Amino acid sequence: MRHTEFWARLEHALGKAYARPWASQFVMADLGGRTAEEALEAGIPPKQVWAAVWQALDLPASER
Repeated sequence: MRHTEFWARLEHALGKAYARPWASQFVMADLGGRTAEEALEAGIPPKQVWAAVWQALDLPASER
């Protein structure tokens, strides 16, 4: 997964206006106490970050 796909999926899940603020503020234990944005900046693969986001948002399996 590329960064662009990650952001597109997050925008689909949360809406374009809310996706970026959520990614910069919501801290996830699965990402070592980082936000999605911090995890991506730290070099964690977007696929791994998406898995944590998917779980945190309790999204349907079809969006995994």
